[in-house]
Amino acid sequence: MSLFQNRPQASDTHNYYTTGMNKTVLIVGLGNPGKEYDLTRHNVGFHILDKFVDKQTEMEGWVDKKDLKCHISQGQFGDTRVYVIKPTTFMNLSGESVQAVANFFKVSPDNIAVIHDELDIAFGQIRLRVSGGSAGHNGIKSVTQHISDNYGRIRVGIGPKSPAQMDSADFVLQRFSTDEQEQLTNLVKESSAILTEFIYSGQVIPTETRNFLI
Repeated sequence: MSLFQNRPQASDTHNYYTTGMNKTVLIVGLGNPGKEYDLTRHNVGFHILDKFVDKQTEMEGWVDKKDLKCHISQGQFGDTRVYVIKPTTFMNLSGESVQAVANFFKVSPDNIAVIHDELDIAFGQIRLRVSGGSAGHNGIKSVTQHISDNYGRIRVGIGPKSPAQMDSADFVLQRFSTDEQEQLTNLVKESSAILTEFIYSGQVIPTETRNFLI
């Protein structure tokens, strides 16, 4: 059973077609849609954003926007309008939703942050950077293909693969281990701090590494 409960999907009564704010940012979590993927390593971006939206009083509940191929939440932080999305395409097509939302709300790539799993980084670390390669991550490949690579990356370590001979695709689609699940609260706390800093700092993703294990 999942360690968290998603908010019920709200009816589409919000006006998502008016921005008119001084600043607009887009935060994207990568994952695969469907309850069967909850708490799998590949869906860590979804998990973090579910918790972020649930805890931030500034954020509204999730709305299913079929035309934008995502679940979306919006909020106001000072003079910054924030859109948070979980693409409802599967991972390999994530860029379709990111492009659609970015174009609709006129958000440039340098005001976008994507949070995702990274097999080449050890569990317990979060590495931040702007631009760069995909490291074989198909969701990042798709996003870059659709909006260029000039966006922020919040790369959540899920490695090393164990056992080493296991197929990488099988490993990332496994649920977090019991020990890892015990650290997810700390992971969410650190990730939420990073997202809040991104929103309030003029939308800058620094190049650095954060640790969350205790």
